[in-house]
Amino acid sequence: MPGPSEDAESPSVPDEQLAAEAVRGGRAALEELVQRHRAWLYNLALRFLWEPRDAEDAVQEILLRIVTRLATFRGESRFRTWAYRIAVNHLLGARRSRAEEAVRSFECYGEYLRAAQTSEPSAPGSPEDRLLVEEAKIGCTMGMLLCLDREQRMVFVLGEIFEVSDALGSELLGLSRDNFRQRLARARAQLERFLRSECGLVDPSNPCRCARKTAAFIRDGIVDPDNLRFARAHVGLVRSVAPARAQALGDISESCARTLYREQPFLEPSALTGQLRELLRSPHPGEVKP
Repeated sequence: MPGPSEDAESPSVPDEQLAAEAVRGGRAALEELVQRHRAWLYNLALRFLWEPRDAEDAVQEILLRIVTRLATFRGESRFRTWAYRIAVNHLLGARRSRAEEAVRSFECYGEYLRAAQTSEPSAPGSPEDRLLVEEAKIGCTMGMLLCLDREQRMVFVLGEIFEVSDALGSELLGLSRDNFRQRLARARAQLERFLRSECGLVDPSNPCRCARKTAAFIRDGIVDPDNLRFARAHVGLVRSVAPARAQALGDISESCARTLYREQPFLEPSALTGQLRELLRSPHPGEVKP
C-alpha cells in the first residue's frame, strides 16, 4: 500500500508499468492502480476536509481525474508524484466543506471548546464509553487542522503526518523547498501553541478533557453515537503505514502535534461507487481520454 512518500516501499510491479498497461487497455492494471492508491488518497482528503462523506466524494472525483487523464502521464516523474499532484490541486481548489465553514480560526475553535459544557461520562470505563471518547478525541484533533488555512493544512498533512520530504512536498504544491519548510514550521508552531494552551492530552494542567466534552460533542453533532466517523472503522495507525523519512526536514525534534496526529487511525474508504466503477468496467479503459 504505497503512500505519497518517495521513501515508501516499492511494490513488485511498479506503478509506471501498471499505468502503461492500463493505457493499452489493461483493465486489471487499471483496477490495481486505483486500489493501490485510494486508501492513501482517502486519508489525505479526510484530514483536509474532516467529514468522511466529503472525503469519499473528493476521492471519487480525484480517482476519476487520474483515470481519465492516464493517457497524459508521460513518465517524466514518478506515477505517485503525478497522481498526488492531481489530488492536491483538486483538494486545494474544491468548494469549502461544511466543517471548513464551521471552523474558521484557532480563536473560534478555542472559544467553542472552552464554552462546551463539561460533564462526566455516563458509563465511565465501559467499552461503549471508551469508543465515544476516542471518537471525540479524533474528531477534535482533526478539527484543529481546519484552523489552518488550506495551503498550510495541506503542507502539515503531507509533511508532518505523512512525512513526505521537502523535495516532494514542494513539487506537489508548486513551492520552493525553503518555502515548503517555512510553511510547515509555521503550521506546526500554530498547532503546537494551540495544543499546549488548550489540550489536556498535551498539558495535564489544561482543563479540557475528551471524556468530559464528549456529551457536548454528541449534542452538537460532532459525535454521532449511531454513526461513528473515525473510531470504529480504522484499520491501522498512521505511524504504522507512513514510514519515517530517509531525510528529515532539518533538525526537528518530534513534536507533540506530530505524535498526536500520527497516532490517529488510518481509515479504509468504502467501496467504489457510480461513475468510477463503470469506468473500470469499460472494455477499453486505456482508451479513456482526458
